[in-house]
Amino acid sequence: MANETYDLVVIGGGPAGYAAAIRAGQLGKKVACIEIERAGGTCLNWGCIPSKALLKAAETFESIHGAEEFGVSVGDVKVDFSKVMQRSRGVSDKMARGIEFLFKKNKVDYFLGRGHVPTPGIVQITEGPDEGKSFQTKNTLIATGCRSRRLPNLEVDGERVMTSREALVMKKQPKSIAILGAGAIGVEFAYFLNTLGTEVHLIEMMDRIVPVEDEEISQALARSFKKQGIKVYTGTKVENPETTENGAKMQLVKGDKTETLEVDTLLLSIGVVPLLEGALGDRVNLELDQRGYIKVNDRYETNLKGIYAAGDIIGPPWLAHVATYEAVQAVNGMFKHSEPKRVTTFPGCTYCHPQIASVGLTEAKAKEKGLEYKVGKFPFTALGKAVAVNMPEGFVKLITDAKYGELLGAHIIGNDATELITEYVLAMKSEITVDEIHATIHAHPTMSEALGEAAAATHNEAIHI
Repeated sequence: MANETYDLVVIGGGPAGYAAAIRAGQLGKKVACIEIERAGGTCLNWGCIPSKALLKAAETFESIHGAEEFGVSVGDVKVDFSKVMQRSRGVSDKMARGIEFLFKKNKVDYFLGRGHVPTPGIVQITEGPDEGKSFQTKNTLIATGCRSRRLPNLEVDGERVMTSREALVMKKQPKSIAILGAGAIGVEFAYFLNTLGTEVHLIEMMDRIVPVEDEEISQALARSFKKQGIKVYTGTKVENPETTENGAKMQLVKGDKTETLEVDTLLLSIGVVPLLEGALGDRVNLELDQRGYIKVNDRYETNLKGIYAAGDIIGPPWLAHVATYEAVQAVNGMFKHSEPKRVTTFPGCTYCHPQIASVGLTEAKAKEKGLEYKVGKFPFTALGKAVAVNMPEGFVKLITDAKYGELLGAHIIGNDATELITEYVLAMKSEITVDEIHATIHAHPTMSEALGEAAAATHNEAIHI
């Protein structure tokens, strides 16, 4: 027997799940959210938020070491690694409490346990503190997300072998680490640990690091990382990884060359897989794609009426801000508040140093599509604010339609790139042309001046280069 009847039950309390529940509460609906661990999901508790706290510690340490360039003398600088990790966990705890407060504010019933759909219209809690509860619901939203991909026959023990989850609660700083995979997670941990003194080996099977980014961005980050002392391997496969008494051992294969690498720790950052374990009963035959992600229509509804899905569980780009957008759109649609929209234009951000941010097409993609385009670039070395704050590394790159000036893609590497990208996202969303960006007065001196100068550079009209 169902304990209660709801307008919506959300399974998963991450950026998609909690946003969906809160939005339904704002619309005056009776809503419940079930989360297996804690409100905020992977992003808030085991990903985006705690990792940014770690990166800020590394940036602070780096800034202090560069203080002499500003005429500021400092004494011996030391890092208490346990305190760095402890603060990161504290930030996550604080933000999770904030989500729980928002649930109360919006009259969302919050349950801890594993949400399970035995049949459409019914949701049960099969384990956890609220195990045994059962609800009847008009609508169900599945937002169970993803988990880190692992390697077969290699146990993740949290010391010698880790995923990002275990890395966020490291008890001690490794003296050496091999990071397998140079996407966003891999390069962020590479920067963090290298800055604090760990010997870092960053290994990528593709021919360049951050391979989803524009090629010039990848090349710039690789140069910067090598300068920082990170050992970067590209076009390299890892074979026969195994744990040893003191760490991990593997073979690095590039072409016909093989070398053996031994380190204290191996960090797996090789992507994610969908997380649906225990969520669906035998009679709930949701249509999945070849990789196991839930298929949805333009209203985020599955092949079963009344069951919706949003966030990482419906596939890439696996970004928290995209998940939140999808969930809000799904709820607006299911309750007829507004016509839901699918994601088209979104920013991608990587928070290593230098930061990376992008939106839209890379130059390679523009070529592949056979588009007539122009490129505008502006280096931060020519920007007064960047030089003044000793952050001259990086550049802005714009890809625009050659005829009409439509913004096709934007790519930034450098200080505050993740904050700067929003102007270009808004421009693309609003179909603002590169000429309108050029004609917009950007305050001086600011990092954002580079955005206007890059727009001007598409017509060879940039003033400062």
